[in-house]
Amino acid sequence: MSPGEGAGRRRGKASRSDESHEIGSVLEGMLGHRPWVAGMSLGELGRRWDSVVGDRLAEETSPVALESGVLLIRASSTAWAAQVRFLASEVRGRANDVLGSASIREVRVTVDAGPVTR
Repeated sequence: MSPGEGAGRRRGKASRSDESHEIGSVLEGMLGHRPWVAGMSLGELGRRWDSVVGDRLAEETSPVALESGVLLIRASSTAWAAQVRFLASEVRGRANDVLGSASIREVRVTVDAGPVTR
């Protein structure tokens, strides 16, 4: 094989199938798996976080993980973390409303000083 021959071929990987699939069905298949679902839900919460916790609390907190029904929220200080803990059941309810399901059953808070980014 000459140096230019075979360039662009994938080595050590399975060959492509001649079977065609619509992109919608491929994406639907991917999005149905747990990591994708949690990621999409977390993204939606991040995008609408101010409607979940209000403008002021949204400036000091952000959703950082959603796994097995547990929403992890990052707060900029212990005072803001205490506020989220105090409002945990309300935050859980509003977050579930935003997601359109009762997928969040627990809210946990972590403190990480510094500016909160969403």
